[in-house]
Amino acid sequence: MSIAPPATVAVPLRLPAAGSSFYAAMRILPSEQREAMFAIYAFCRAVDDVADRDGSRAPRLAELASWRRDIAELYAAGPPSERLAALRGPVARFGLARGDFEAIIDGMMMDTEADIVAPSWAALELYCDRVASAVGRLAVRVFGVPQEFGPPLAHHLGRALQLTNILRDLDEDARLRRLYLPIEALAAARIVETSPLQALAHPNIAAACAPVVARARSHFAAARQVMDRCPRATIRSPRVMASVYGCILDALVQRGFAAPRPRVGPSKLRLLWAVVRHGLL
Repeated sequence: MSIAPPATVAVPLRLPAAGSSFYAAMRILPSEQREAMFAIYAFCRAVDDVADRDGSRAPRLAELASWRRDIAELYAAGPPSERLAALRGPVARFGLARGDFEAIIDGMMMDTEADIVAPSWAALELYCDRVASAVGRLAVRVFGVPQEFGPPLAHHLGRALQLTNILRDLDEDARLRRLYLPIEALAAARIVETSPLQALAHPNIAAACAPVVARARSHFAAARQVMDRCPRATIRSPRVMASVYGCILDALVQRGFAAPRPRVGPSKLRLLWAVVRHGLL
């Protein structure tokens, strides 16, 4: 039985939570850049919600296909779908690439077609590129990062943030039947269980997280090297994100990865300090 694609309906612009690191980092931008980033965020949240929704996979895959059609319309001559109307201006103004929006949908497809459990490092790299670095490639165009530095900054900072998210959200992802720790890291830690809940309960789980921590730190360091070569005005928001997420990574390591794992997040003071240091000075 074929499944009809869902109707395209208007979706109100979903702003990031006022207390979030993303909101703090984008709030310091000039209005045109800020509104562009909020529109990109709204798109990313919408497709991510589809991937994370409970229920049959087929309707969710059909809905992601409808978003892909909407992206195609966004780059066509006619008017875009109402739910992507807020992106029409930023696409033209900042030269946002269609392929990056499609890559984000591809990443959501990976989460929807099957539960990601203990992927290879290569598969995790592809996933991080699609769900994080592709967002970064859109963002650096909005920020005005010089072309020679934009793609490498998106590559490294996107992966650093996504790997930190993976380490922070181990239990939340396990409840969705997902485990993003690479199979090679689990095997090196002598964890043979790949069931998310069983793997996270293993006494060697910290050893499996260690190479993910190391890779995240390497990407943070590479991203900072790129930002050091960029005009200051273009990398204020990326520096805020790198500062806050670097502290989250440090806090995760200090907390440890053995159960129980209390939630780790940035404090309001930390957010304020990052904004003042990187965004306002």
